[in-house]
Amino acid sequence: MEHVFTMDNFETEVLGSDIPVLVDFYADWCGPCKMMAPVVDKMAEVFDGKLKVGKLNIDDNMAIAEKYGIQSIPNFIIFKGGQVAASNLGAMGLDAFKSWIEGAL
Repeated sequence: MEHVFTMDNFETEVLGSDIPVLVDFYADWCGPCKMMAPVVDKMAEVFDGKLKVGKLNIDDNMAIAEKYGIQSIPNFIIFKGGQVAASNLGAMGLDAFKSWIEGAL
């Protein structure tokens, strides 16, 4: 299941999570973000129980995007224990995205 992260739940859902969290920093107007949506959805299924997967709209949550230096999207960050463990910028294929996640976990 894919989560929606916001200013209201980011600290609890992402930083306070017991398992690693993949955050997809995106915007509704971003073409490459739309391309990655089904890939991110698939990763939520593949890593169910091992990785919490969710999206954060940068337009609606600018303070969080600024805190993590998000200047280009799509931008993916994996958090472990409330800390940034890995990040990746730009669209990629399913296999490359899965390999990146596995390497970060």
